[in-house]
Amino acid sequence: MALYAIGDLHLCLGAPKPMDVFGGSWVGYMEKLRQGFRVIGPEDTTVLMGDLSWALDLPSAKADFSWIQQIPGRKIILKGNHDYWWSTAAKFEKFCKENEFTQMYLLNNNCYFYEDYAICGTRGWFFEEEKSGTHDEKVFRRELMRLEASLKAAGDREKLVFLHYPPRYKGYTCQEILDILEKYGVRQCFYGHLHGGSHKLALEGQWDGIFYRLLSADYVNFQPQPVIK
Repeated sequence: MALYAIGDLHLCLGAPKPMDVFGGSWVGYMEKLRQGFRVIGPEDTTVLMGDLSWALDLPSAKADFSWIQQIPGRKIILKGNHDYWWSTAAKFEKFCKENEFTQMYLLNNNCYFYEDYAICGTRGWFFEEEKSGTHDEKVFRRELMRLEASLKAAGDREKLVFLHYPPRYKGYTCQEILDILEKYGVRQCFYGHLHGGSHKLALEGQWDGIFYRLLSADYVNFQPQPVIK
């Protein structure tokens, strides 16, 4: 039994938008993902850290979730900036039931447990002061509330935080998110979103008492990464 995580699958079976067009490591990425997920067993838990599917709604995402259904074990899903299919938890549960998709769970205002750990998180957001007062601020404040709700739900367990957006990278720090991580004693934070040339912006390792790791699919060679084995 192990806990794995990976972000940014960008599945395109329900929408004609394959990432192969970007070249480089993305060429043949669907087959690379199939091979990479072979490491997952039926007793494992996998956190899928946003930008899961290019589909614009749940019906269009059916083929992509059929692909995800083939991944053994429990799948915990959080939202990315390209997950336009994302709806309410109730609609997602209905969608899964109608299509006989099992062991798929949304990480949204809640947490899940793995052994003695709590799996917490939310999408996160890029927010800069010059955008204050716009719709971006409303989304950002909502994401802060969701992150805190997730961490509160974890109680006294050790908290593993999974975000789509990086809370910090070279040249940028989202202090509000970092303050929440510190408030709840978070010691490990995993994120995605950064691709290609943006990989060089990633900050990994220990920063102010928190260990950070980038897990976007192209960064980890399309292989889910063990968080706890």
